[in-house]
Amino acid sequence: MSFCVIPLLLCLSVAVAVTESAIGVNWGTVSFHRLKPSTVVDLLKDNKIRKVKLFDADPDALTALMGSGIEVMVGIPNEMLSPLSSSTSASDLWVRQNVSTYLLRPGADIRYIAVGNEPFLTSYSGQFQSYVVPALQNLQQSLAKANLAGYVKLVVPCNADAYESSLPSQGAFRPELTQIMTQLVEFLYSNGSPFVVNIYPFLSLYGSSDFPQEYAFFEGTSHSVTDGLNVYNNAFDGNFDTLVAALNKIGYGQMPIVIGEVGWPTDGAISANLNAARAFNQGLINHVLSNKGTPLRPGAPPLDIYLFSLLDEGAKSVLPGNFERHWGIFSFDGQAKYQLNLGLGNRLLKNAKNVEYLPSRWCVANPSRDLSDVANHMKLACGVADCTTLNYGGSCNGIGVKGNISYAFNSYYQVQMQKEKSCDFDGLGMVTFLDPSVGECRFLVGVTDTSSSSGLGSYKKWLIIGQLILWFFIM
Repeated sequence: MSFCVIPLLLCLSVAVAVTESAIGVNWGTVSFHRLKPSTVVDLLKDNKIRKVKLFDADPDALTALMGSGIEVMVGIPNEMLSPLSSSTSASDLWVRQNVSTYLLRPGADIRYIAVGNEPFLTSYSGQFQSYVVPALQNLQQSLAKANLAGYVKLVVPCNADAYESSLPSQGAFRPELTQIMTQLVEFLYSNGSPFVVNIYPFLSLYGSSDFPQEYAFFEGTSHSVTDGLNVYNNAFDGNFDTLVAALNKIGYGQMPIVIGEVGWPTDGAISANLNAARAFNQGLINHVLSNKGTPLRPGAPPLDIYLFSLLDEGAKSVLPGNFERHWGIFSFDGQAKYQLNLGLGNRLLKNAKNVEYLPSRWCVANPSRDLSDVANHMKLACGVADCTTLNYGGSCNGIGVKGNISYAFNSYYQVQMQKEKSCDFDGLGMVTFLDPSVGECRFLVGVTDTSSSSGLGSYKKWLIIGQLILWFFIM
């Protein structure tokens, strides 16, 4: 096709820059117990993490990041792509409100804007597809007007299901995406932006009983994949090179690649546990920082890698699986879950400091009451709070019936900020000052920050609605 010729010639004369990969983190905020943003920024600084990726342009997070020296990627939700694609006034407004405002010295060091989040995901059935490139074009114009186009780069985080192949060297974008991916990559390349992809070997293992478990890790495998002269010993390299091959097919084989999300959960599924998460994340970090690269890009690892994620998010949807709330390398309160060397100067993770907890008290099942009619109360508690660790494969799965009831009651009690009536459950609950945690099953105590997921979600929803209304009048 004629559109491949010029980029391909350019690519042949340009080598992939060999630079040391940087390790960053994703900072999600869909939590029942949200740490103060200033506490999170201090956590990042104490662990020498210099890059952070947000899923929106949360004003509290951006304000806390001002003057920190941490490089920031802000996000635009998929639902905003439509108005941004149809109006330069809307894109001007978004850049002014969410980027320019925070760059004032000492500002937030915003380097990237993630335009959508996995907008080409198969499950979306193409509903955001047509908005992506027009939104990029409008936002680029808006950045240029603000004299920021040379500093702030636009990217589009893509899911690995955007490309496919039985062998890495045969990688290609899904047929229905070939044209739009060519337009997207052409835009990114011409503006000096990398291709951002999310790679999850855990999901491959979770989704297929035939997937060899050891191939998901970096410690060697008896299930290597042979592709011509190349041999793949881990799923990450195989997936990465499948993207390299797909980019090569559309004429951009030397395109810089950033890993927007990669990680391993610690709970909520049989293969999700502390040992597996540590083995994967440490193996990944060591592999990437070794600068060995991959068979199709030897000596040239990804430009940056953003671990998913910094903190557990107990209010996320469990539609993908119960593990969805347990991706953090830190628990919701900023306490390290396991030993991990990020290769950034500290040998081990440092915990969050000065976390303000609610009083040390828990809500448990009243041992003097008949608990046979507790089903509706359990349903209420778990419908509001997070009970995913009680399910098969979870860390609290083996604590017994009374333990399950107590865990559910306490989860609800903490979400309700320990309000007295929230531990009543028609007399079936009682407050205790003795920690009921059992082994690895932790009965949490909430933090005192007044931000809750429901309040936060409501705030963000109305913020988005307000912006859409304003854009409507502008248009």
